[in-house]
Amino acid sequence: MHQHFIIHKPYGYLSQFIYELKRNKKLLGELYNFPEGTMAIGRLDEDSEGLLLLTTDGKISEMIRSKKVEKEYYVQVDGIINQEAIEKLKNGVEIGFDGSKYTTKQCNAFIVNDVPDFGTRAKKIRDERHGPTTWASITVTEGKFRQVRKMTAAVGFPTLRLVRIRVGNVHLDQLKSGEVIEMKSFLID
Repeated sequence: MHQHFIIHKPYGYLSQFIYELKRNKKLLGELYNFPEGTMAIGRLDEDSEGLLLLTTDGKISEMIRSKKVEKEYYVQVDGIINQEAIEKLKNGVEIGFDGSKYTTKQCNAFIVNDVPDFGTRAKKIRDERHGPTTWASITVTEGKFRQVRKMTAAVGFPTLRLVRIRVGNVHLDQLKSGEVIEMKSFLID
């Protein structure tokens, strides 16, 4: 019988259980006693936070990682993002990927006015003396390396904080940083 989990991955953790390099890194296994064979479905980089799905079922993992499943991120950006930048994000922007240029697929994006309380991040982002920040929502179905961060930078608004809030119809909701919930299954649309 396979097991499935949702976790609010904290800032500073790798989305993996084993790290072969010598540097000391925080790993998912430090947060919960996951069963053997548990794998993260997709990744959130060390600097990103939010919803991460885990499973012992490789078929479920492959299905959720497919380009059919939406992943929604809330991004705090440097400056006051405007509608022109949002439209560029929606239509696709050129980013660097694997040493070449890549144009992202069309996506859903909008300015977020009512930001959920994600709690204080382990590492302070910056303070008000460095200028204003705003939040945007970006929903993609692809997931190139650091794609969302590259997208906001391409339109002139570098990402300061990135939190994945949704994968398909599974939501982060009120899950606190580091909290893990076991699920009976993932019903992904």
